[in-house]
Amino acid sequence: MPRMLIVSGGWEGHAPHEVAQILSGSVEALGWEVEKGHETTDFRRAAEFDVVVPNWTMGEIDDESLNALLGAVENGVGIAGIHGGMGDAFRNSTEYQFLVGGQFVAHPGSGDRVYRVEFERGWDITHGLEDFEVATEKYYMHIDPAIRVLATTRFEDFGDVVMPVAWMKSWGKGKVFYCSLGHSPEVVKVPSVLEFITRGLELVADKEAKIQGLPFK
Repeated sequence: MPRMLIVSGGWEGHAPHEVAQILSGSVEALGWEVEKGHETTDFRRAAEFDVVVPNWTMGEIDDESLNALLGAVENGVGIAGIHGGMGDAFRNSTEYQFLVGGQFVAHPGSGDRVYRVEFERGWDITHGLEDFEVATEKYYMHIDPAIRVLATTRFEDFGDVVMPVAWMKSWGKGKVFYCSLGHSPEVVKVPSVLEFITRGLELVADKEAKIQGLPFK
């Protein structure tokens, strides 16, 4: 069974340790082995695992820890994460943002907005999932055009912009999965949200999986 490392910390407003518990529980139920880290230096052990989950909003990362993470994914370790824990971590590192495939810019409007999440069809990971509405922060992202979009929403107040909510991409031999949902533990625990995130974790853990349109080696 896969081994997962989840490294939690940074801004406390995202309840990183509580979210880590929910995410670890979702894959422990599948028989995975999970180890939790609480220092960015824990990323130096990334190569020991099948999946690494950054769960560290903002903050900084030192070069040794970052290079260990980048190298591990380059060599086939999967990386997955949610919301600011992965998509707004380590703002000082553009190479980290390149790995993720995007970066949080803003959540216009009130903190919680009711909006619709629509899944892109044709991917195994979205098969059978129903579009849904959620009340939470709505992330406006800067994105890498190389990503493969899995789910979207619309910003009607910005010219009806279609914004990715979730995507996958490759980094060397490794797979990357990101979902912008997850501002609070309550949102992470929404069944539709947690099922999708768990599928993302399973996706990046499978080193043998071949996904159309992605240059996995």
